[in-house]
Amino acid sequence: MSIWARITAAVSALARGEGLGAVLERLRAPPERSVAFTIAIIALGAKMAKADGRVTRDEVAAFRRVFVIPPAEEENAARVFNLARQDVAGFEEWARRIARMFRRSAAMKEQILEGLFRVAVADGDFHPAEEAFLARVAEIFGVGEGVLATLRARHVPGAAPDPHAVLGVAPDAGPEAVRAAWRRAVRAAHPDRLRARGLPPEAMKLAEARLAAVNAAWAEITARARG
Repeated sequence: MSIWARITAAVSALARGEGLGAVLERLRAPPERSVAFTIAIIALGAKMAKADGRVTRDEVAAFRRVFVIPPAEEENAARVFNLARQDVAGFEEWARRIARMFRRSAAMKEQILEGLFRVAVADGDFHPAEEAFLARVAEIFGVGEGVLATLRARHVPGAAPDPHAVLGVAPDAGPEAVRAAWRRAVRAAHPDRLRARGLPPEAMKLAEARLAAVNAAWAEITARARG
């Protein structure tokens, strides 16, 4: 049975009423860990798209861009997504599962939250229900209000991100402090480091996006310093 066939079977079991804990318990051991992550991220992403009451094609397309799905497995992934997007109920438990998977990786939780922001704004709107959904996920993830505000500024139309906030430093921080923060952020988000830890391809895509944002913030701050 392929990895996607196991994912489909697991989510189908959830749809039949089998407990979430019982389903994911069977997927704990490697290489099943990536299966559990993929199930959780698809379910959470689908429920994010449903938060404003409707799921648009743009949101589905955004999900596919952010969370990489092999072309040969798109049909299976779509089946899982469609099962999960039937309603928003239960999203908090999926968020808790992901938070436990990455309890020692704040950077990964931020990257996942960033991916959800991309899905939320893909239809050109940012609904209050989507904002509340993301705020609750951030709370469960243990992501601070400062990071949440930065992600909102980065992705919500009409808002401009503060490069200092992206790096987690004060606007009046000196050059050495900014450089040190940039280096820490690069190390935390670098895909090669996360790949070495055995994280699945879905997580790598998010890490690449986060790394690009960190480097863009560093470039903007250094350009300002040069005048």
